[in-house]
Amino acid sequence: MSILWVILGFILLVVGGEYLVRSSVALSFKFDISKMVIGMTVVSFATSAPELLVSLQAAFSGSPAIAINNVVGSNIANIGLVLGVTALIGSIAVDKSFYKLNWPVMMLFSIALYFFLKNDNKLSALEGGFLFSGLITFLVILIRNAKKDTVVDEVDDALAKVSNFKIIIWLLIGAVALYFGSEWLVEGSKEIARSVGVSEAVIGVSLIAIGTSVPELAASVIAAAKQEKAISLGNLIGSNIFNIASVLGLTSLVKPIVIDDAIILSRDVFWMLGFAAVLLPIIFIPKQMQISRYKGFFLVLAYGVFMVFVFSNP
Repeated sequence: MSILWVILGFILLVVGGEYLVRSSVALSFKFDISKMVIGMTVVSFATSAPELLVSLQAAFSGSPAIAINNVVGSNIANIGLVLGVTALIGSIAVDKSFYKLNWPVMMLFSIALYFFLKNDNKLSALEGGFLFSGLITFLVILIRNAKKDTVVDEVDDALAKVSNFKIIIWLLIGAVALYFGSEWLVEGSKEIARSVGVSEAVIGVSLIAIGTSVPELAASVIAAAKQEKAISLGNLIGSNIFNIASVLGLTSLVKPIVIDDAIILSRDVFWMLGFAAVLLPIIFIPKQMQISRYKGFFLVLAYGVFMVFVFSNP
């Protein structure tokens, strides 16, 4: 039965996330916000909503390991699984903004998270506020540096013509689906952890993390198979930044997250830092400024090794 709750939770998170993105973008058009700004802010926040709801639900239900490892595992999966599998299908071009802004900021947030947790085994409201403030600063810099004619593929122009009634319905569907999806996913995952004898940290960094990355993986694979622009490295890096700064930042502002499983700090966070750090040398070895198939294979292989470590040392 717990597996059924997890599956239903995943489905509702996907549905809720999609409707929240649509309604948020449509609402932004009503306020005459530019498409570029919508893509960089509204869409990014909305697509982080499933992770945010899962982390909040986990923190309030007394499972801080799931709250932290949902984000840590998602960041690892974004690079090792999503980026790796997509690159296996077709090479991904890397923009110069990757090493000039996006990658350094991602590393800064990742290292800050590690030191905040290592300092006193918790992420306090003050530290969460610092992370979230850093995200706002990053977005301001991003928008200022962006060109006026920046193409934002994920923003659908047709959403500018949606009626107010439909926006309200979409918001309600998204909110209800996200609420119940996060609740069922967390509770089902906790039951699975108890039944198979592994820690909640293991479930958070594997099952839940992969589950919240599945929609992005599916979209990337379909786009790559159609030989369209699958994803940009910037989008994935941005997702990792949002996961740390908005998901954990906002969750800790509502309820401080206390570390109750030492393996999070002794293993999982270091894997997250390692996957983030390895991206820089990868883009400079031949072929430069490109993540080719063999580089994608390396990332997927590394992710497989990580999963072996996770389940061999539960």
